[in-house]
Amino acid sequence: MIKLDISKATQFLPQGAVEKYADRAMQAAKALEDATCAGNDFLGWVTLPTDTDAPFIDKLRECSQTLRELCDTIVVAGIGGSYLGAKAVIEALSNNFLPTTPQILFAGNNISEDYLFELQELLKTRRFGVINISKSGTTTETALAFRLLKKQCEQQRGKEEARKVIVAVTDAHKGAARITCDKEGYTSFVIPDNVGGRFSVLTPVGLLPIDCAGFDIAALVQGARDMQQATASTVPFEQNLSAIYAATRNALYQSGKKIEILANYQPKLHFIAEWWKQLYGESEGKDGKGIFPASVDLTTDLHSMGQWIQDGERTIFETVISVEQPEHTLAVPTDEENLDGLNYIAGKRVDEVNKMAELGTQMAHIDGGVPNLRIIMPRLDAYHLGQLIYFFEKGCGISGLLLDVNPFDQPGVEAYKKNMFRLLGKPGY
Repeated sequence: MIKLDISKATQFLPQGAVEKYADRAMQAAKALEDATCAGNDFLGWVTLPTDTDAPFIDKLRECSQTLRELCDTIVVAGIGGSYLGAKAVIEALSNNFLPTTPQILFAGNNISEDYLFELQELLKTRRFGVINISKSGTTTETALAFRLLKKQCEQQRGKEEARKVIVAVTDAHKGAARITCDKEGYTSFVIPDNVGGRFSVLTPVGLLPIDCAGFDIAALVQGARDMQQATASTVPFEQNLSAIYAATRNALYQSGKKIEILANYQPKLHFIAEWWKQLYGESEGKDGKGIFPASVDLTTDLHSMGQWIQDGERTIFETVISVEQPEHTLAVPTDEENLDGLNYIAGKRVDEVNKMAELGTQMAHIDGGVPNLRIIMPRLDAYHLGQLIYFFEKGCGISGLLLDVNPFDQPGVEAYKKNMFRLLGKPGY
């Protein structure tokens, strides 16, 4: 199982500051499980791992197998939680330099004309399919991209074959995407009504694209299932990783730490941090409250953000995701001339150098007044990613309730849309 070390954070807090939240944290965990808290219409994610059975995974695999046989490229159209979870897992499990087979591309997460034009140009030479992920079918970014992709796919493959390679992940009964799906006869999967977008990675929203990329969704779900049990409200606070994480970050927030920086030393985790930023930012940032979620890729960003983290305003704390065992083995070679002065580490594994950079950075940041939490992953694989995803989701629900906000709505997201619609002349605005 993944582990959590808060010892380098509690030293910045009064004695018992984290434990002070124990009872409330466990009450929040119970409220999530019993659906008695604010936002209880959107708590389907709490039991999603144990609700996802083998026959359902087989159904997803059957669909992805069809797409894999008919396509060399699959475009996932979605925004926010409708793409970030899938992209995060796929990037984390992929080769740094080689695309998956088929290649998974993403659209519908921006309104850049250049992005969409260049995507369409690329797809002119590809046998591509589309996974359209939208509960309503009217979200501007995704609907615009899907309109373009649908037309191009039908022009290149013909309407009949396009039906075989366009899949809808949408509402069970209503919305523009459901109407289009039923009219055209697309294969479809349902986004559960009680699961919000940012908590949807373990639904077909994330599982179908991840399986299309060739990764083990059964292991991903099993990891989440094990973490669901490990963070249940029946597990004592002292052993409950999500409750401890939520309590620690709230204790730090109350002590004046307003920004949490999620750091990693493995480039493949970049989009896990992007997914995490939406999860916590959209869940907690309301009612004039909330820790601001930021992220850095280390050691890369030590040469850009490192100065600010070390010596800037002391309103931050840092949570580090540390992977114990890399997938590959590579040693530093000896060089006779030693002009770069690196012979002192010749023979050491590159990962040992990376781990010492991680430890040295943690020591420096602590000396600079930055509380540090550390999440330890044994390996970067589907099983442990499933654990990490559920750990963060459960921690987010508990943390939001400790903050006395509804973690499952996002009223502020609508503000820009109303202005955009009015500026574009949309009827009714």
